[in-house]
Amino acid sequence: MWSRIAVFFETLEDHPVLRFILLVAGILFFWIIEGAVPLIPLRYKKNKLRHAVVNFGFTIIHLIIHTFLAILIVLLADWCKKESWGLVYWFHANIPITILIGVLALDFSSWLVHWVMHKNLFLWRFHLIHHTDNNVDVTTGLRHHPGDSILRGIFFLLLNFISGAPVYAVMFYQTLLVLATAFTHANISLPVWLDNALSYILISPNMHKVHHHREQPYTDTNYGAVFSIWDRLLGTFSKLDPKDIRYGIDRYYPEEKDEDFVKLMKFPFENHE
Repeated sequence: MWSRIAVFFETLEDHPVLRFILLVAGILFFWIIEGAVPLIPLRYKKNKLRHAVVNFGFTIIHLIIHTFLAILIVLLADWCKKESWGLVYWFHANIPITILIGVLALDFSSWLVHWVMHKNLFLWRFHLIHHTDNNVDVTTGLRHHPGDSILRGIFFLLLNFISGAPVYAVMFYQTLLVLATAFTHANISLPVWLDNALSYILISPNMHKVHHHREQPYTDTNYGAVFSIWDRLLGTFSKLDPKDIRYGIDRYYPEEKDEDFVKLMKFPFENHE
């Protein structure tokens, strides 16, 4: 069974159409669910479709960048295998343990780069574009400035290098990440007990919504992507009642311009003194 799983994810990189279908299917699924059981009423500038178009503009650029990143991932995985470099080779891990090591290492890279972007003012300029969205829904998940996407790719490669994760482990994690991103950003209402239970292991929707609260210190908590263990272990976990959350960012960027694609793209490069 594990061999078949490894082969499937190993070859997934060679099927970009299938990967795109998985992304779109995940977004559409949670788009429907959030329409049926919304967490809070959202107030779009015009309508939900217009809001989605702006966010999909960033999504397309993000996917283009990650297409080039995929080439580097394959080259790095091949090098690690040839040199027997990385945790999976040092521990002589079998397939399930290799996937576990790869997933944990890459998920830590997601937490770490997120934390770094919040702590460095220059890098924060790129990442705050994600936080400027005043109506967080499933389309917000891939609303990342190209500078943000590139930095994520650098950290991803760094932890990929340390772990030595082969392509099948990387693709397994990226599939998890796509589904988790759609799930945690979707404007869906889960029973409180279920959301709380999930948050002990995974990033739950309510847990991530705290991160999108417009005011600090809440903005600077709950950095995780798939697993909540990093926030719990490293002291960045926090909770807030969803009814008290207001999305967006309370400084740095004009609230009324959160759907101005051109301004959002230019903002990190402008003088804000």
